[in-house]
Amino acid sequence: MNASRGLFATAAVLWVIWGVVHLIAGLLTMANPAGQAVAGIADAVDPALITSVEYHPAVGAIVDQHGWNLAWIGLGTILPAVGVWRGRLWAIGLSALLGGMADLGYFIFMDLGGHVHFVPGTVMTIVSSAAILSSALGVYLGRDGR
Repeated sequence: MNASRGLFATAAVLWVIWGVVHLIAGLLTMANPAGQAVAGIADAVDPALITSVEYHPAVGAIVDQHGWNLAWIGLGTILPAVGVWRGRLWAIGLSALLGGMADLGYFIFMDLGGHVHFVPGTVMTIVSSAAILSSALGVYLGRDGR
């Protein structure tokens, strides 16, 4: 196996892991009441500060929309993983766009805001970054036939 293929395979596996975690997180977010869902996401915040409040139904709808987005973005990185494995540029770009932009927002608003613990959220940002870098390096090395 040449270096490019190994890098594409690594990226594909990382995207499947990332996608499954986000698909499950999205489903759990939609399945729980707003306060419990937010406490699960912002896990570095004292849950009593979040779950002891009675939220307007609109807040629940916003949280459910976030869960929906997590789920479809997770699925959107799982489905093209076969294409990533094969080094298809469309799949690499789609996965990087969906997972990368989702995690960029997470990093800016949640990590830098101090609202989350390192595990699992920041670890998933590292996973998506590693997948993007693996894919990019695979594309670069593949240009030279390595």
